[in-house]
Amino acid sequence: MLALRQKISTFAAENRESTPMTDSVKGYTLGVLAAASYGTNPLFALPLLGAGIDAFSVLFLRYFFAIPMLALMMVARGRGFGLRRGQVLPLFVLGILMALSSLTLYVSYAYIGAAIASTLLFIYPILVTVIMGLFFHERITLTTVLCIVLATTGIGLLYRGDDGAVLHPYGLLLVFLSALSYAIYLVAVNKGQMKDIPTLKLTLYVIVFGLFLFAFRFQPATFGILCARPLLWVSAFCMALFPTAVSLLCTSAAIQKIGSTPVAILGAVEPVTAVAIAILIFNEQLTLRLALGMLLVILSVTFIIAGGSATTHHLLRVRKMFPRLRRRQR
Repeated sequence: MLALRQKISTFAAENRESTPMTDSVKGYTLGVLAAASYGTNPLFALPLLGAGIDAFSVLFLRYFFAIPMLALMMVARGRGFGLRRGQVLPLFVLGILMALSSLTLYVSYAYIGAAIASTLLFIYPILVTVIMGLFFHERITLTTVLCIVLATTGIGLLYRGDDGAVLHPYGLLLVFLSALSYAIYLVAVNKGQMKDIPTLKLTLYVIVFGLFLFAFRFQPATFGILCARPLLWVSAFCMALFPTAVSLLCTSAAIQKIGSTPVAILGAVEPVTAVAIAILIFNEQLTLRLALGMLLVILSVTFIIAGGSATTHHLLRVRKMFPRLRRRQR
């Protein structure tokens, strides 16, 4: 009987250990879920914007609901909330950068649509590479140059539709500013004292400080709109849950199973998800020319990530959020 129990115990222990193939499947699945979750921004933001709530108030709701979610995640991981004095000001600046990136993206939806805006935002890895080359003397390879040309060609196709109409220049400028703000943020969080802060804590304080920007312009009439249409509360909550909490959790778990570079490449699912939502749910138009332009932008960024470890390092700051816990020696 004792021998049978030992065999059962051994079998259960062996089956608790994931095989490399199982880890790979789980990792890629989690990577896709992470990118797809972040790509749901239009799904939850557009109904709020369409109800007459301004972008400042929509983002206030997103950041406000995201704070307790991230705080609970920190408590669950046993993280402390303390900061050193020299970390407060840099975190405040990072919070403003992140808030500006979110704000310019949401405002751009009104000018060029969520599908094109989400695709153009995806150029931020290229901007990270350019910033690192211009200001931190990292080598810009021929592949990088070709990818920039490919992305520029894609943007050119997006700029003018099949009917000859051009995209609103203000909308294009807003998306570029959004991508640039996020690229600067990604570079900054890997420099100085910021690189030593666990990503979960860093993200929490970035959102806390970013909330201040939206609090000054929050419209009290927002509560009246939400109470008149209760389903909008669901949109506001999900806007914080999926693009923030779920995306971060899945990204971290995927990195642990398959590594940083594959997860970064799977980020291409993000704009694809946003485009699908904009077309299928919000009836935005997709012509062959626009589809080709989006494809060129996504391919150019994918090649950048696949060929540059330095770029991947900056794109996946989340790697420190949930480090592997060492097993205690028995």
